[in-house]
Amino acid sequence: MKREKSLSRRLSVRLFLQMIATVFLFTFGSVAAYMILLMVFGMFVWQGDEPIYVLGLWVRARQDILGLLYLMAGYIFIVYHYWSKPFHYLQDVIDASKIISSQDDRLAELSPALSDLETQLNQIKVTTLASQRAAKEAEQRKSDLVTYLAHDLKTPITSVIGYLTLLRDEQDISADMRKRYQNIALDKAERLDDLINEFFEITRFNLSHIELNRQQINLTLMLQQLISEFAPMLQEKGLSVSLSAPEGIVLKCDPDKLQRVFDNLLRNAVNYSYENTAIQITATPEGDHILLVFENNGDTISEEKLSRLFEQFYRLDTSRGTRCGGAGLGLAIAKEIVELHGGTIKALSADDIIRFEIYLPS
Repeated sequence: MKREKSLSRRLSVRLFLQMIATVFLFTFGSVAAYMILLMVFGMFVWQGDEPIYVLGLWVRARQDILGLLYLMAGYIFIVYHYWSKPFHYLQDVIDASKIISSQDDRLAELSPALSDLETQLNQIKVTTLASQRAAKEAEQRKSDLVTYLAHDLKTPITSVIGYLTLLRDEQDISADMRKRYQNIALDKAERLDDLINEFFEITRFNLSHIELNRQQINLTLMLQQLISEFAPMLQEKGLSVSLSAPEGIVLKCDPDKLQRVFDNLLRNAVNYSYENTAIQITATPEGDHILLVFENNGDTISEEKLSRLFEQFYRLDTSRGTRCGGAGLGLAIAKEIVELHGGTIKALSADDIIRFEIYLPS
């Protein structure tokens, strides 16, 4: 608002000064032109009956009234010209607003006096178009994801029904085969559970607003409990987790929401780690902030993918058959939760190392 007032004030002052300068130049120029005409008129020898001489005498006899009328006409024209300029500017802004509201890539062009406003309007259009394109891409990714998930639901359901039917109908199968069928059915049922949870994740993200319920917690203890809960997943891939954190780090936060952030980061570390490697988690107090780092050994993530990791519905692994590919909301929600706490989160990757850094106010 202050910037808009500054622009209108600058424009008003500019027009006023231009009008004063024009009046001055017009007045000075008119007087100078009159003196030059008198001087030129006096350089000639007139006989007395020439039309120009007669006209000159007529004008000179009425020079006061004619001069006044001339100056008044000039002043009226100057005032009208500068008085109408704001209306021309207004029309320019109206035309520009139509361009700004259009969906094409055209940019507004205003008078040089409105160059600042032209820059602001074009910045608004560029930002709006970028936001619209991002929203459209996110909606398309969401639509594609829902389509994929709906299609993929059929596969585990069919497998579960098939193997359970075999267990029911085949009475003479061996114990090893029965165990194998049970394991396959369980694996497919777990995959089905993952897919259903992804549907719920999409619904929760779109229909709910994240609110914080802050309380003081022991951050070190929370991380220790988190690691213990992941023991079965870690054992599957031969992974280990090392925690480096001082005892009794106190943090005021929403523990349920922050648990979700750490759960997502550790789950990603497990999913994208090389087998038989170590995951490092560190928590370091730094003044009035705490730095948390989740680091694992895995394929280096390109800069282009790193820049999109926190987008809604963006999946690093787009393969539909993998157990690693989630709904693409985990990191987007994690970023929102961290920022609601007044912190920041970023991802780094180089030399087969994947690293997430979180700064949280203590």
